[in-house]
Amino acid sequence: MERLIESNKLKNQREMMKIMKQHSFASCFKSMALVFGIGLALASCANEDIAQNQKGKDSDANLTTFSTGDPITRTSMESNGTFYWESGDKIWVKDDNGAWQQSSNAPTEKTASFKFKVPGKFTKGNTYKVYYPGKNGNKDQVSIAANQSQAEPNTTAHFGLSGDCGMADAAWSNTKNGFAFSLAHKAAYLLFLPRTSNTVLQGCYLTKVEVNSDNDITSTYTLDPTTGELTGTGTGKQIIVSTVGSGAYANGFPLTNNATSAATNGAYVVVKPGTHILKIRYWVKDIATGIEGTITKTLPSATYDQNKYYNITANLDVRVYDGDHYYMWDAQEQYWKGHEWSLGGSQPTLSQGLTGATTSNDYAKSNADSRYYNESFTYGADNKATHTSCKDLPNVNEMTWYVAKGEPRWDADELWTTMGRLYKGGMWFKKKANISGYNPNTAVDGNDWRTDIVSGNSGSISYTLPSAADAGNYFYLPALGAYVSGQLHNVGNVGRYWLSSAPARYRNNAYLLYFGSGILFVGATDRTTGLWAEALFE
Repeated sequence: MERLIESNKLKNQREMMKIMKQHSFASCFKSMALVFGIGLALASCANEDIAQNQKGKDSDANLTTFSTGDPITRTSMESNGTFYWESGDKIWVKDDNGAWQQSSNAPTEKTASFKFKVPGKFTKGNTYKVYYPGKNGNKDQVSIAANQSQAEPNTTAHFGLSGDCGMADAAWSNTKNGFAFSLAHKAAYLLFLPRTSNTVLQGCYLTKVEVNSDNDITSTYTLDPTTGELTGTGTGKQIIVSTVGSGAYANGFPLTNNATSAATNGAYVVVKPGTHILKIRYWVKDIATGIEGTITKTLPSATYDQNKYYNITANLDVRVYDGDHYYMWDAQEQYWKGHEWSLGGSQPTLSQGLTGATTSNDYAKSNADSRYYNESFTYGADNKATHTSCKDLPNVNEMTWYVAKGEPRWDADELWTTMGRLYKGGMWFKKKANISGYNPNTAVDGNDWRTDIVSGNSGSISYTLPSAADAGNYFYLPALGAYVSGQLHNVGNVGRYWLSSAPARYRNNAYLLYFGSGILFVGATDRTTGLWAEALFE
Protein backbone atom coordinates (compact mmCIF):
# COMPACT_ATOMS: atom_id res chain seq x y z
CA MET A 1 0.00 0.00 0.00
CA GLU A 2 1.21 3.40 -0.88
CA ARG A 3 1.43 5.92 1.96
CA LEU A 4 0.05 9.47 1.79
CA ILE A 5 2.01 12.62 2.56
CA GLU A 6 0.27 16.01 2.48
CA SER A 7 1.95 19.36 1.81
CA ASN A 8 0.20 22.69 1.12
CA LYS A 9 3.02 24.14 -0.96
CA LEU A 10 5.23 22.76 -3.65
CA LYS A 11 8.79 23.23 -2.50
CA ASN A 12 11.51 21.29 -4.25
CA GLN A 13 12.27 18.19 -6.22
CA ARG A 14 13.29 16.20 -3.17
CA GLU A 15 9.90 16.67 -1.53
CA MET A 16 8.23 15.74 -4.82
CA MET A 17 9.51 12.19 -4.49
CA LYS A 18 7.19 11.62 -1.56
CA ILE A 19 4.48 9.08 -2.35
CA MET A 20 1.56 11.47 -2.16
CA LYS A 21 1.42 15.24 -1.88
CA GLN A 22 -1.38 17.81 -1.90
CA HIS A 23 -1.17 21.00 -3.93
CA SER A 24 -3.30 24.10 -3.64
CA PHE A 25 -5.44 25.36 -6.48
CA ALA A 26 -6.24 28.62 -4.62
CA SER A 27 -6.47 31.61 -6.92
CA CYS A 28 -5.96 29.41 -9.95
CA PHE A 29 -7.87 29.14 -13.21
CA LYS A 30 -10.30 26.39 -13.97
CA SER A 31 -8.13 23.60 -15.33
CA MET A 32 -4.47 22.85 -15.64
CA ALA A 33 -1.80 21.54 -17.92
CA LEU A 34 1.27 20.28 -16.14
CA VAL A 35 4.60 19.61 -17.75
CA PHE A 36 6.73 17.63 -15.34
CA GLY A 37 10.49 17.63 -15.39
CA ILE A 38 12.83 15.17 -13.79
CA GLY A 39 11.83 14.51 -10.19
CA LEU A 40 8.26 15.79 -10.68
CA ALA A 41 8.98 19.31 -9.54
CA LEU A 42 5.44 20.62 -9.02
CA ALA A 43 4.53 24.14 -8.03
CA SER A 44 1.47 25.99 -6.72
CA CYS A 45 -0.22 28.53 -8.89
CA ALA A 46 0.23 32.21 -8.36
CA ASN A 47 -2.16 34.51 -6.57
CA GLU A 48 -2.37 37.04 -9.39
CA ASP A 49 -5.46 35.67 -11.11
CA ILE A 50 -7.17 39.08 -11.57
CA ALA A 51 -9.27 40.85 -14.16
CA GLN A 52 -8.12 42.13 -17.52
CA ASN A 53 -8.69 45.66 -18.81
CA GLN A 54 -12.25 45.60 -20.03
CA LYS A 55 -15.24 47.82 -20.51
CA GLY A 56 -18.03 47.32 -18.05
CA LYS A 57 -20.57 46.97 -20.82
CA ASP A 58 -20.46 45.38 -24.19
CA SER A 59 -20.99 47.59 -27.19
CA ASP A 60 -24.67 46.67 -27.35
CA ALA A 61 -25.10 47.89 -23.75
CA ASN A 62 -26.84 44.62 -22.82
CA LEU A 63 -23.90 42.60 -21.62
CA THR A 64 -21.63 43.08 -18.64
CA THR A 65 -18.03 41.96 -18.66
CA PHE A 66 -16.75 39.58 -16.01
CA SER A 67 -13.05 39.13 -16.61
CA THR A 68 -10.38 36.91 -15.15
CA GLY A 69 -6.70 36.57 -15.87
CA ASP A 70 -4.48 39.48 -16.87
CA PRO A 71 -2.01 38.35 -19.51
CA ILE A 72 0.27 41.26 -18.63
CA THR A 73 0.56 40.76 -14.89
CA ARG A 74 -0.37 37.13 -14.40
CA THR A 75 2.35 34.79 -13.15
CA SER A 76 1.92 31.14 -14.13
CA MET A 77 3.13 28.15 -12.17
CA GLU A 78 6.86 28.30 -11.68
CA SER A 79 8.22 27.15 -15.03
CA ASN A 80 6.48 23.84 -15.06
CA GLY A 81 2.78 24.46 -15.50
CA THR A 82 -0.02 26.91 -16.14
CA PHE A 83 -3.72 26.90 -15.41
CA TYR A 84 -6.19 27.52 -18.19
CA TRP A 85 -9.77 27.97 -19.18
CA GLU A 86 -10.85 25.47 -21.79
CA SER A 87 -12.95 25.72 -24.91
CA GLY A 88 -16.68 25.91 -24.11
CA ASP A 89 -16.34 26.97 -20.47
CA LYS A 90 -19.09 29.29 -19.19
CA ILE A 91 -19.90 31.02 -15.94
CA TRP A 92 -23.17 31.80 -14.11
CA VAL A 93 -24.04 34.93 -12.11
CA LYS A 94 -27.22 36.09 -10.34
CA ASP A 95 -28.13 39.60 -11.48
CA ASP A 96 -29.73 42.43 -9.47
CA ASN A 97 -33.14 40.82 -9.90
CA GLY A 98 -31.94 37.51 -8.48
CA ALA A 99 -32.19 35.86 -11.90
CA TRP A 100 -29.59 33.35 -13.01
CA GLN A 101 -27.57 34.59 -15.99
CA GLN A 102 -25.18 32.48 -18.04
CA SER A 103 -22.32 34.03 -19.97
CA SER A 104 -23.23 34.40 -23.61
CA ASN A 105 -19.73 33.62 -24.82
CA ALA A 106 -17.06 31.07 -24.06
CA PRO A 107 -13.42 30.47 -24.96
CA THR A 108 -12.86 28.75 -28.28
CA GLU A 109 -9.49 27.38 -27.27
CA LYS A 110 -7.35 26.89 -24.20
CA THR A 111 -6.53 30.30 -22.71
CA ALA A 112 -5.05 31.76 -19.52
CA SER A 113 -7.45 34.72 -19.54
CA PHE A 114 -10.92 35.50 -20.77
CA LYS A 115 -13.60 38.19 -20.82
CA PHE A 116 -16.99 36.65 -20.10
CA LYS A 117 -20.05 38.56 -21.34
CA VAL A 118 -23.08 38.21 -19.08
CA PRO A 119 -26.64 39.48 -19.76
CA GLY A 120 -28.82 40.98 -17.03
CA LYS A 121 -28.66 44.01 -14.72
CA PHE A 122 -25.54 44.53 -12.61
CA THR A 123 -24.65 47.54 -10.44
CA LYS A 124 -21.17 48.95 -10.32
CA GLY A 125 -20.89 49.12 -6.53
CA ASN A 126 -22.15 45.61 -5.85
CA THR A 127 -20.26 42.34 -5.45
CA TYR A 128 -21.52 39.28 -7.28
CA LYS A 129 -20.94 35.57 -6.76
CA VAL A 130 -19.56 33.89 -9.86
CA TYR A 131 -20.28 30.19 -10.32
CA TYR A 132 -18.44 27.78 -12.56
CA PRO A 133 -20.36 24.43 -12.42
CA GLY A 134 -18.30 22.64 -15.07
CA LYS A 135 -19.45 21.74 -18.55
CA ASN A 136 -22.04 19.26 -17.32
CA GLY A 137 -23.30 21.47 -14.52
CA ASN A 138 -25.99 24.12 -14.43
CA LYS A 139 -26.13 27.33 -12.35
CA ASP A 140 -24.93 26.21 -8.90
CA GLN A 141 -25.36 22.48 -9.58
CA VAL A 142 -22.21 20.45 -10.17
CA SER A 143 -22.05 16.92 -11.57
CA ILE A 144 -18.86 15.03 -10.68
CA ALA A 145 -18.77 12.32 -13.31
CA ALA A 146 -18.59 8.61 -12.48
CA ASN A 147 -16.97 8.03 -15.86
CA GLN A 148 -14.10 10.32 -16.77
CA SER A 149 -11.74 10.19 -19.73
CA GLN A 150 -8.17 11.39 -20.26
CA ALA A 151 -6.81 10.97 -23.78
CA GLU A 152 -3.10 11.48 -23.06
CA PRO A 153 -0.83 11.51 -20.01
CA ASN A 154 -0.38 14.52 -17.77
CA THR A 155 -3.22 16.69 -19.03
CA THR A 156 -6.30 18.06 -17.30
CA ALA A 157 -8.23 19.18 -20.36
CA HIS A 158 -10.97 16.75 -19.29
CA PHE A 159 -11.58 18.47 -15.96
CA GLY A 160 -14.50 20.59 -17.17
CA LEU A 161 -16.40 17.50 -18.31
CA SER A 162 -15.39 15.53 -15.22
CA GLY A 163 -16.77 17.88 -12.57
CA ASP A 164 -14.25 20.64 -12.04
CA CYS A 165 -16.06 23.59 -10.46
CA GLY A 166 -15.53 26.79 -8.52
CA MET A 167 -16.84 30.02 -7.09
CA ALA A 168 -15.55 33.57 -6.85
CA ASP A 169 -16.56 37.03 -5.71
CA ALA A 170 -16.59 39.54 -8.54
CA ALA A 171 -16.17 43.21 -7.69
CA TRP A 172 -16.03 46.28 -9.88
CA SER A 173 -12.59 47.49 -10.81
CA ASN A 174 -12.28 51.10 -11.94
CA THR A 175 -8.97 50.36 -13.58
CA LYS A 176 -10.46 47.41 -15.40
CA ASN A 177 -13.84 48.98 -16.11
CA GLY A 178 -15.51 45.67 -15.40
CA PHE A 179 -16.11 43.06 -12.76
CA ALA A 180 -13.01 41.09 -11.86
CA PHE A 181 -12.89 37.70 -10.22
CA SER A 182 -10.43 34.96 -9.24
CA LEU A 183 -11.91 31.46 -9.28
CA ALA A 184 -11.45 29.13 -6.27
CA HIS A 185 -11.88 25.44 -7.10
CA LYS A 186 -14.28 23.38 -5.01
CA ALA A 187 -13.47 19.82 -6.08
CA ALA A 188 -10.49 17.68 -5.05
CA TYR A 189 -8.12 16.19 -7.60
CA LEU A 190 -6.08 12.96 -7.61
CA LEU A 191 -3.00 12.43 -9.76
CA PHE A 192 -2.20 8.74 -10.19
CA LEU A 193 1.44 7.95 -10.93
CA PRO A 194 1.99 4.24 -11.58
CA ARG A 195 5.36 2.60 -12.17
CA THR A 196 6.72 -0.93 -12.49
CA SER A 197 10.01 -2.78 -12.63
CA ASN A 198 8.32 -6.03 -13.60
CA THR A 199 9.53 -6.97 -17.08
CA VAL A 200 6.26 -8.78 -17.82
CA LEU A 201 4.30 -5.58 -17.20
CA GLN A 202 6.65 -3.19 -18.98
CA GLY A 203 5.19 -4.22 -22.31
CA CYS A 204 1.67 -3.51 -21.06
CA TYR A 205 -0.56 -0.42 -21.00
CA LEU A 206 -2.67 1.34 -18.37
CA THR A 207 -6.21 1.36 -19.80
CA LYS A 208 -8.12 2.87 -16.87
CA VAL A 209 -7.95 3.73 -13.20
CA GLU A 210 -10.87 2.65 -11.02
CA VAL A 211 -11.34 4.59 -7.78
CA ASN A 212 -13.58 3.03 -5.12
CA SER A 213 -14.46 4.85 -1.90
CA ASP A 214 -16.13 4.00 1.38
CA ASN A 215 -18.42 6.98 0.86
CA ASP A 216 -19.67 9.19 -1.94
CA ILE A 217 -17.16 10.75 -4.35
CA THR A 218 -19.43 11.21 -7.36
CA SER A 219 -22.92 12.65 -7.70
CA THR A 220 -24.65 16.00 -8.19
CA TYR A 221 -23.69 18.63 -5.61
CA THR A 222 -24.43 22.30 -4.89
CA LEU A 223 -21.96 25.18 -4.93
CA ASP A 224 -22.89 26.72 -1.57
CA PRO A 225 -22.06 30.44 -1.36
CA THR A 226 -22.49 30.44 2.43
CA THR A 227 -20.06 27.67 3.26
CA GLY A 228 -17.89 28.12 0.20
CA GLU A 229 -18.02 24.36 -0.33
CA LEU A 230 -19.77 21.64 -2.30
CA THR A 231 -22.78 20.48 -0.33
CA GLY A 232 -25.09 17.53 -0.67
CA THR A 233 -24.76 13.80 -0.18
CA GLY A 234 -24.47 11.53 -3.15
CA THR A 235 -24.53 7.77 -3.51
CA GLY A 236 -21.79 7.22 -6.06
CA LYS A 237 -18.77 5.46 -4.57
CA GLN A 238 -16.88 4.59 -7.76
CA ILE A 239 -15.18 6.70 -10.44
CA ILE A 240 -13.44 5.23 -13.48
CA VAL A 241 -11.12 7.32 -15.64
CA SER A 242 -10.35 5.87 -19.06
CA THR A 243 -6.77 6.35 -20.24
CA VAL A 244 -7.27 5.16 -23.82
CA GLY A 245 -6.83 7.85 -26.45
CA SER A 246 -5.57 7.82 -30.02
CA GLY A 247 -2.28 7.65 -31.85
CA ALA A 248 0.51 6.76 -29.44
CA TYR A 249 -2.11 6.28 -26.72
CA ALA A 250 -4.60 4.16 -28.66
CA ASN A 251 -3.87 1.24 -26.31
CA GLY A 252 -3.66 3.38 -23.17
CA PHE A 253 -0.76 4.90 -21.27
CA PRO A 254 2.53 2.95 -21.41
CA LEU A 255 3.99 1.25 -18.32
CA THR A 256 7.59 1.51 -19.43
CA ASN A 257 8.78 3.48 -16.39
CA ASN A 258 10.34 2.02 -13.26
CA ALA A 259 10.35 5.47 -11.66
CA THR A 260 7.44 7.86 -11.22
CA SER A 261 6.79 9.84 -14.41
CA ALA A 262 3.68 11.98 -14.93
CA ALA A 263 4.71 12.59 -18.53
CA THR A 264 4.63 8.82 -19.19
CA ASN A 265 1.34 7.85 -17.54
CA GLY A 266 0.07 10.49 -15.11
CA ALA A 267 -3.74 10.20 -14.82
CA TYR A 268 -6.02 12.76 -13.12
CA VAL A 269 -9.38 12.16 -11.44
CA VAL A 270 -11.85 14.73 -10.10
CA VAL A 271 -13.53 13.66 -6.83
CA LYS A 272 -15.75 15.18 -4.18
CA PRO A 273 -13.67 16.56 -1.28
CA GLY A 274 -13.91 14.70 1.99
CA THR A 275 -12.39 11.99 4.14
CA HIS A 276 -12.23 8.75 2.16
CA ILE A 277 -10.83 5.25 2.29
CA LEU A 278 -9.84 4.51 -1.31
CA LYS A 279 -9.37 1.20 -3.07
CA ILE A 280 -7.64 1.74 -6.39
CA ARG A 281 -7.77 -0.81 -9.22
CA TYR A 282 -5.25 -0.12 -11.98
CA TRP A 283 -6.43 -1.79 -15.19
CA VAL A 284 -3.51 -3.12 -17.24
CA LYS A 285 -3.57 -4.78 -20.66
CA ASP A 286 -1.00 -6.98 -22.38
CA ILE A 287 -1.53 -6.14 -26.04
CA ALA A 288 0.39 -9.21 -27.23
CA THR A 289 -1.85 -11.71 -25.41
CA GLY A 290 -5.03 -9.64 -24.98
CA ILE A 291 -5.05 -10.25 -21.23
CA GLU A 292 -6.47 -7.30 -19.32
CA GLY A 293 -6.83 -7.21 -15.58
CA THR A 294 -6.35 -5.27 -12.38
CA ILE A 295 -3.72 -4.52 -9.79
CA THR A 296 -5.37 -3.48 -6.54
CA LYS A 297 -4.04 -0.99 -3.98
CA THR A 298 -5.85 0.19 -0.85
CA LEU A 299 -5.16 3.59 0.74
CA PRO A 300 -5.97 4.30 4.38
CA SER A 301 -8.46 6.92 5.43
CA ALA A 302 -7.29 10.41 4.47
CA THR A 303 -8.79 13.85 3.95
CA TYR A 304 -8.86 15.22 0.41
CA ASP A 305 -9.50 18.94 0.60
CA GLN A 306 -11.15 21.16 -1.97
CA ASN A 307 -8.91 23.21 -4.23
CA LYS A 308 -6.02 20.74 -3.81
CA TYR A 309 -4.61 17.89 -5.78
CA TYR A 310 -2.78 14.82 -4.48
CA ASN A 311 -0.03 12.69 -5.94
CA ILE A 312 -0.75 8.98 -5.52
CA THR A 313 2.13 6.77 -6.57
CA ALA A 314 1.79 3.04 -7.06
CA ASN A 315 4.28 0.27 -7.65
CA LEU A 316 2.50 -2.06 -10.06
CA ASP A 317 4.86 -4.95 -9.55
CA VAL A 318 2.16 -7.60 -9.39
CA ARG A 319 2.24 -10.61 -7.13
CA VAL A 320 4.82 -13.09 -8.43
CA TYR A 321 4.49 -16.82 -7.74
CA ASP A 322 7.75 -18.56 -8.56
CA GLY A 323 6.54 -22.00 -9.59
CA ASP A 324 8.66 -23.63 -6.86
CA HIS A 325 5.88 -24.27 -4.35
CA TYR A 326 4.08 -27.18 -5.97
CA TYR A 327 4.43 -30.30 -3.80
CA MET A 328 3.10 -33.79 -3.43
CA TRP A 329 1.39 -33.77 -0.05
CA ASP A 330 3.85 -33.12 2.81
CA ALA A 331 6.86 -34.01 0.63
CA GLN A 332 10.32 -32.96 1.77
CA GLU A 333 11.14 -31.32 -1.58
CA GLN A 334 9.05 -29.53 -4.19
CA TYR A 335 7.55 -31.38 -7.16
CA TRP A 336 10.17 -30.25 -9.71
CA LYS A 337 13.28 -30.08 -7.52
CA GLY A 338 16.30 -30.50 -9.80
CA HIS A 339 14.20 -29.81 -12.90
CA GLU A 340 13.06 -26.22 -12.28
CA TRP A 341 11.93 -24.17 -15.23
CA SER A 342 13.96 -21.22 -13.97
CA LEU A 343 17.14 -23.28 -14.25
CA GLY A 344 16.38 -24.59 -17.72
CA GLY A 345 14.80 -27.80 -16.48
CA SER A 346 11.90 -29.81 -17.86
CA GLN A 347 9.19 -28.38 -15.58
CA PRO A 348 6.11 -27.59 -17.74
CA THR A 349 5.12 -23.92 -17.54
CA LEU A 350 1.95 -23.90 -19.66
CA SER A 351 -1.38 -25.55 -18.90
CA GLN A 352 -2.42 -28.47 -21.03
CA GLY A 353 -4.46 -27.39 -24.02
CA LEU A 354 -2.39 -24.27 -24.66
CA THR A 355 -0.02 -23.99 -27.59
CA GLY A 356 3.46 -24.95 -26.42
CA ALA A 357 2.31 -26.98 -23.40
CA THR A 358 4.66 -29.83 -22.51
CA THR A 359 4.70 -33.00 -20.41
CA SER A 360 7.62 -34.14 -18.29
CA ASN A 361 8.32 -37.50 -16.70
CA ASP A 362 10.82 -36.02 -14.27
CA TYR A 363 8.62 -36.18 -11.16
CA ALA A 364 8.85 -38.51 -8.17
CA LYS A 365 7.66 -42.09 -8.65
CA SER A 366 8.49 -43.68 -5.27
CA ASN A 367 9.37 -42.97 -1.66
CA ALA A 368 13.03 -43.28 -2.55
CA ASP A 369 12.68 -39.73 -3.90
CA SER A 370 12.53 -36.89 -1.36
CA ARG A 371 9.89 -35.27 -3.58
CA TYR A 372 7.47 -38.15 -2.90
CA TYR A 373 4.49 -37.64 -0.60
CA ASN A 374 4.37 -38.45 3.12
CA GLU A 375 2.95 -41.99 3.29
CA SER A 376 2.25 -42.10 7.03
CA PHE A 377 -1.33 -43.07 7.90
CA THR A 378 -3.32 -44.27 10.93
CA TYR A 379 -6.97 -45.17 10.47
CA GLY A 380 -9.31 -42.98 12.53
CA ALA A 381 -6.47 -40.76 13.73
CA ASP A 382 -5.33 -37.21 13.08
CA ASN A 383 -2.96 -37.72 10.16
CA LYS A 384 -1.21 -34.36 10.18
CA ALA A 385 1.67 -33.15 8.07
CA THR A 386 5.15 -33.22 9.60
CA HIS A 387 7.39 -31.68 6.94
CA THR A 388 8.10 -28.03 6.22
CA SER A 389 6.07 -28.01 3.02
CA CYS A 390 2.69 -28.57 4.71
CA LYS A 391 2.91 -28.73 8.50
CA ASP A 392 2.19 -24.99 9.02
CA LEU A 393 -0.71 -24.79 6.57
CA PRO A 394 -4.30 -24.51 7.85
CA ASN A 395 -5.81 -27.78 8.99
CA VAL A 396 -9.05 -29.10 7.57
CA ASN A 397 -11.17 -27.65 10.41
CA GLU A 398 -9.80 -24.18 9.80
CA MET A 399 -10.43 -24.40 6.09
CA THR A 400 -14.13 -25.17 6.62
CA TRP A 401 -14.41 -21.79 8.34
CA TYR A 402 -12.74 -19.99 5.42
CA VAL A 403 -15.08 -21.68 2.96
CA ALA A 404 -18.33 -21.34 4.92
CA LYS A 405 -17.83 -18.07 6.81
CA GLY A 406 -15.00 -16.29 5.00
CA GLU A 407 -17.34 -14.71 2.43
CA PRO A 408 -15.34 -16.02 -0.56
CA ARG A 409 -15.37 -13.65 -3.54
CA TRP A 410 -14.22 -14.66 -7.00
CA ASP A 411 -12.11 -12.03 -8.78
CA ALA A 412 -11.79 -12.69 -12.50
CA ASP A 413 -9.54 -9.68 -13.09
CA GLU A 414 -6.81 -9.42 -10.45
CA LEU A 415 -3.44 -9.91 -12.20
CA TRP A 416 -0.45 -11.96 -11.10
CA THR A 417 2.44 -13.80 -12.71
CA THR A 418 3.92 -17.25 -12.49
CA MET A 419 6.72 -18.82 -14.43
CA GLY A 420 7.24 -15.72 -16.56
CA ARG A 421 3.65 -15.28 -17.72
CA LEU A 422 0.78 -12.96 -16.85
CA TYR A 423 -2.46 -14.45 -15.50
CA LYS A 424 -5.62 -13.38 -13.75
CA GLY A 425 -8.26 -15.13 -11.65
CA GLY A 426 -8.42 -15.92 -7.94
CA MET A 427 -10.45 -15.79 -4.75
CA TRP A 428 -10.64 -13.29 -1.88
CA PHE A 429 -11.25 -14.73 1.61
CA LYS A 430 -11.78 -12.99 4.91
CA LYS A 431 -8.80 -13.15 7.23
CA LYS A 432 -9.36 -15.54 10.12
CA ALA A 433 -9.33 -12.64 12.60
CA ASN A 434 -12.49 -11.38 10.88
CA ILE A 435 -14.33 -14.72 10.81
CA SER A 436 -16.72 -15.05 13.72
CA GLY A 437 -16.43 -18.42 15.51
CA TYR A 438 -13.17 -19.43 13.80
CA ASN A 439 -11.84 -22.51 15.60
CA PRO A 440 -8.89 -24.69 14.53
CA ASN A 441 -10.09 -27.58 16.67
CA THR A 442 -13.68 -27.75 15.44
CA ALA A 443 -15.05 -27.55 11.90
CA VAL A 444 -17.90 -25.20 11.06
CA ASP A 445 -20.38 -28.08 11.57
CA GLY A 446 -19.17 -28.69 15.15
CA ASN A 447 -17.16 -31.86 14.39
CA ASP A 448 -13.42 -32.45 14.30
CA TRP A 449 -12.71 -33.35 10.70
CA ARG A 450 -9.16 -34.39 11.49
CA THR A 451 -10.46 -37.60 13.06
CA ASP A 452 -14.05 -37.88 11.84
CA ILE A 453 -14.98 -39.75 8.70
CA VAL A 454 -16.13 -36.96 6.40
CA SER A 455 -16.24 -36.39 2.67
CA GLY A 456 -15.94 -32.59 2.60
CA ASN A 457 -18.09 -29.48 2.26
CA SER A 458 -18.83 -26.79 -0.28
CA GLY A 459 -19.33 -23.05 0.02
CA SER A 460 -21.14 -20.29 -1.82
CA ILE A 461 -19.27 -17.75 -3.93
CA SER A 462 -19.88 -14.04 -4.25
CA TYR A 463 -18.86 -12.10 -7.34
CA THR A 464 -18.96 -8.73 -5.59
CA LEU A 465 -15.46 -7.65 -4.69
CA PRO A 466 -14.60 -6.40 -1.19
CA SER A 467 -15.53 -2.75 -0.73
CA ALA A 468 -12.98 -0.02 -0.08
CA ALA A 469 -13.92 0.01 3.60
CA ASP A 470 -13.67 -3.80 3.88
CA ALA A 471 -10.73 -4.54 1.59
CA GLY A 472 -8.20 -4.72 4.43
CA ASN A 473 -10.13 -7.59 5.99
CA TYR A 474 -9.47 -9.95 3.05
CA PHE A 475 -6.53 -11.81 1.52
CA TYR A 476 -6.12 -13.14 -2.01
CA LEU A 477 -5.36 -16.62 -3.40
CA PRO A 478 -4.54 -16.98 -7.12
CA ALA A 479 -5.85 -19.84 -9.24
CA LEU A 480 -2.47 -21.58 -9.63
CA GLY A 481 -3.76 -24.90 -10.97
CA ALA A 482 -1.92 -28.15 -10.25
CA TYR A 483 0.46 -30.77 -11.65
CA VAL A 484 -0.96 -34.20 -12.42
CA SER A 485 1.36 -36.91 -13.73
CA GLY A 486 3.89 -34.36 -14.93
CA GLN A 487 1.37 -32.09 -16.66
CA LEU A 488 0.26 -28.58 -15.61
CA HIS A 489 -3.49 -27.95 -15.56
CA ASN A 490 -5.92 -25.02 -15.15
CA VAL A 491 -3.63 -22.12 -14.25
CA GLY A 492 -5.80 -19.02 -13.99
CA ASN A 493 -8.98 -21.09 -13.73
CA VAL A 494 -8.67 -23.33 -10.67
CA GLY A 495 -6.94 -22.99 -7.32
CA ARG A 496 -5.90 -26.19 -5.49
CA TYR A 497 -4.11 -25.78 -2.17
CA TRP A 498 -2.84 -28.44 0.24
CA LEU A 499 -3.90 -28.40 3.89
CA SER A 500 -1.95 -29.80 6.83
CA SER A 501 -4.51 -32.60 7.40
CA ALA A 502 -5.11 -35.97 5.78
CA PRO A 503 -8.37 -37.94 6.08
CA ALA A 504 -8.73 -40.47 8.87
CA ARG A 505 -10.15 -43.03 6.45
CA TYR A 506 -8.29 -42.93 3.13
CA ARG A 507 -4.58 -43.85 3.20
CA ASN A 508 -3.44 -42.22 -0.02
CA ASN A 509 -5.49 -39.01 0.19
CA ALA A 510 -4.98 -35.61 1.81
CA TYR A 511 -7.26 -32.61 2.30
CA LEU A 512 -7.23 -29.64 -0.04
CA LEU A 513 -8.99 -26.36 -0.77
CA TYR A 514 -10.44 -26.36 -4.30
CA PHE A 515 -11.96 -23.32 -5.99
CA GLY A 516 -12.81 -21.80 -9.35
CA SER A 517 -15.22 -19.23 -10.72
CA GLY A 518 -18.19 -21.50 -10.04
CA ILE A 519 -16.95 -24.05 -7.50
CA LEU A 520 -15.61 -23.99 -3.95
CA PHE A 521 -15.13 -26.85 -1.51
CA VAL A 522 -12.92 -28.58 1.04
CA GLY A 523 -12.28 -32.17 0.00
CA ALA A 524 -9.58 -34.78 -0.49
CA THR A 525 -7.40 -35.83 -3.39
CA ASP A 526 -4.54 -38.20 -4.17
CA ARG A 527 -1.33 -37.30 -2.32
CA THR A 528 0.70 -37.67 -5.51
CA THR A 529 -0.89 -34.56 -7.03
CA GLY A 530 1.37 -31.50 -7.23
CA LEU A 531 -0.58 -28.73 -5.42
CA TRP A 532 0.52 -25.33 -4.17
CA ALA A 533 1.81 -25.42 -0.58
CA GLU A 534 2.73 -22.05 0.89
CA ALA A 535 1.66 -19.96 3.86
CA LEU A 536 -0.55 -17.57 1.88
CA PHE A 537 -3.50 -17.87 4.27
CA GLU A 538 -4.07 -15.03 6.71
